[in-house]
Amino acid sequence: MATTEGTRGSRMRAWMLEGLSDMGKGGGHTGPHAVPEPAHQGQPWWRVMCLTGVDYFSTLGYQPGIAALAAGLLSPVATIVLVIVTLAGALPVYRRVAEESPRGEGSIAMLERLLTFWKGKLFVLTLLGFAATDFLITITLSAADASTHLIENPHLTDTLHDKQLLITLVLIALLGAVFLKGFLEAIGVAVALVGLYLALNVVVVVTGLWHIATEGHVVTDWSTALTAEHGNVFVMIGVALIVFPKLALGLSGFETGVAVMPHVKGDPGDTEANPKGRIRDTKKLLTAAAVIMSVFLICTSFITTLLIPEKEFEPGGDANGRALAYLAHDYLGSAFGTVYDVSTIAILWFAGASAMAGLLNLMPRYLPRYGMAPHWARAVRPMVIVFTLVGFLVTWIFDADVDAQGGAYATGVLVLISSAAIAVTIAARKAGQRNWTIAFGVISAVFLYTTVLNVVERPDGVKIGACFIAGIILVSLLSRLARAFELRVTSVELDDMAERFVRDIAHRKIRFIANEPDNRDLTEYREKIEQIRHDNDVPTAEDFVFVEVTVTDPSEFEAGLAVRGEVMHGRYRVLTLESSSIPNALAALLLHVRDSTGAIPHIYFEWTEGGPFANFLRFFLFGQGEVAPVTREVLREAERDRSRRPRVHVG
Repeated sequence: MATTEGTRGSRMRAWMLEGLSDMGKGGGHTGPHAVPEPAHQGQPWWRVMCLTGVDYFSTLGYQPGIAALAAGLLSPVATIVLVIVTLAGALPVYRRVAEESPRGEGSIAMLERLLTFWKGKLFVLTLLGFAATDFLITITLSAADASTHLIENPHLTDTLHDKQLLITLVLIALLGAVFLKGFLEAIGVAVALVGLYLALNVVVVVTGLWHIATEGHVVTDWSTALTAEHGNVFVMIGVALIVFPKLALGLSGFETGVAVMPHVKGDPGDTEANPKGRIRDTKKLLTAAAVIMSVFLICTSFITTLLIPEKEFEPGGDANGRALAYLAHDYLGSAFGTVYDVSTIAILWFAGASAMAGLLNLMPRYLPRYGMAPHWARAVRPMVIVFTLVGFLVTWIFDADVDAQGGAYATGVLVLISSAAIAVTIAARKAGQRNWTIAFGVISAVFLYTTVLNVVERPDGVKIGACFIAGIILVSLLSRLARAFELRVTSVELDDMAERFVRDIAHRKIRFIANEPDNRDLTEYREKIEQIRHDNDVPTAEDFVFVEVTVTDPSEFEAGLAVRGEVMHGRYRVLTLESSSIPNALAALLLHVRDSTGAIPHIYFEWTEGGPFANFLRFFLFGQGEVAPVTREVLREAERDRSRRPRVHVG
């Protein structure tokens, strides 16, 4: 019985950790000691576009209503401003991002290169906080909006009244179940939903335009009222620019478009170093999505503004949050309207799929590499469960209220687009492209203005984003603390001289001296050997090899170790290493020497002055401190068999 339970547990574990990680295969190692997995074949760009499109295109479910509430009769003009910003601003920015980060890392990876050490890590964690805000709120807000459409359907409103929270939780759970099943299944569902939804919207748009064309007074009434309210064209444009930040949700989808980039098929000759086909096809994906959405945004804002009474857009009105569904029921009948509702509910529910894909591609690329998440965070299924549970929590906190989450969603979208614009501006400047630098600089200013205005008008978005940032930083630091004594060197490579030193000393007892390089003069090495022999009562005849570690970037967590051998002053053999942590580098070297020679090495330290707590903080933050006991602890964690563990001596 116990054996059967153990087998089931092993199968469950293997299933949960299968393919560490499906997202972004071909992007390198998936773990510190993992064998690279073969790249999958990928999907045609138009199929991947549907995955990001479930987020982008689904905004048609609520964007016309948002535009009508924000701009009133001016909604079509304000929407045209949004389309201009989309095609002339966001699209060029993300086409450049696709060139600069073809493995789906997005603008965060571009900005990561600008800063080093802990300030770089904290900066990336902050951006990841806004990304988490954007993606997670996409999941919860879209599910909540889907449940709203379901409840407000005339046939179901009495039955499902007051059950929005429960319905939203069920929809989020179903989304998580799709990703637990597999990522390719998610793409297949997205293609079907996007195809059906866009086809139904074409019917609604054509019907709406037909009614406007056959009822000539509709356009006349609208233009007369618009002129009476705003005066002239310049005033209209000015007002449209002012209300534009309120329409920012119509820009969602670009960041996820880049995040799912690793799943674009590209050309047969593509390599990870030079994926030209993938970059080209991702640009097609971004451009096609932006053009399709722009056409729909303009058409839908026009027909909804002209055909729906203004009072129906207000909270409690029949068109509030469902303007196109209102027209579908009103002009095409209850049967078509119900089909349209079902399609809208389905795509809004699955809009979280692109966000989930973005999370699964983004988070495992950074947090485990920083030591700020456990190893299993590289696997898809455990992370799907984590993100689904967080989605439950967010939905419960906001009681599945769409409006309450709108500010956080817009803030996350705008911060990510602004960071992308700044990143490509810096990239263009470094490439010496003056015209592109100026153009991207102007685009950055536009998005920064929009972001600031959105924050001023809806500060709740920044507050929610700050909670995500604080949560990510806290969890990350606790994880880094929990993994402090983990052996995190991914590989050890010795040059020819270092190999010679190890082979020579392996004929005797292998003794290393850990030395903190100072002047590196003759006196330093001679006095160090005398001190070690005196403190540890080692006979004069015994031989030593010095080991010196230079700390590079202590904020890094995983890295390979290159060991160089050199002879100092014609007599002292020295192995030099560069690493983010002295104890981890020494432990990795000792284990490598043991495995390559079959002998147990000894290493000698002197005690570090200072209190243990202060020295631990020095180790945690700067990779040094109380080196001897930490080296021993890293060895103990890595090798549980005491008889095979390298010996640590301190005097």
